[in-house]
Order: sequence, then structure tokens, then C-alpha cells
Amino acid sequence: MTENSPARDTDGYLVEPQDWTETLAEALAAEEGLTLSDEHWTVIEFMRQSYIEKQIAPDVRHVIKHLSKVHSVGRNRIFELFPYGYVQQACKISGMKKPRAWSTG
Repeated sequence: MTENSPARDTDGYLVEPQDWTETLAEALAAEEGLTLSDEHWTVIEFMRQSYIEKQIAPDVRHVIKHLSKVHSVGRNRIFELFPYGYVQQACKISGMKKPRAWSTG
């Protein structure tokens, strides 16, 4: 990241989710050792839209349901796409603030 990058907390999550961009998502994914595929983008776009509507990151159950519907994949696919976890990688790359408490259902 550069000095012009958006502010992040000590764990690397955005301080202000509205600072998120697709370019930033690619950079955050690279930091996590990921290259974003169409399935990753399906998750990210769903999470961003949900955040815009509700001002909170969606629960992983809703993301799994959406991913399964769009790509006809199983429940565990989310954890294959984001091997270090939904909160650790999907939320961070999608520009969510770090959740305080989380149920990954």
C-alpha cells in the first residue's frame, strides 16, 4: 500500500468502508496471497451491496446462500475462496470494518 492509501486499523481493516475501491480490493487480496476470481467478486459485490443497504457486514450464512445461488457451489466454497476465514479475509478485502463479535453460522 502507498501513503495515499485509505486509513486502516492495526489489523488492516478499513477505518471507513466508504473508502473502498475495486483497486484497493485487489491490493488487499494480494496482501492475503489471493488473486480474485469471479467467485470472489460475487462475494465482494454482495457484501458491499449489503453494507450499503444495512450499514453492517452480512452474516456469512447470507453470503454462502448468495454464492451458492449464483455459482451453484457448496457451502464450503466460501472457505476455499477465503482460506483464512470469512472475517479475516472476505470482510477485510470487501472493505468492512473489523467486526467486534461475529457468528460465522
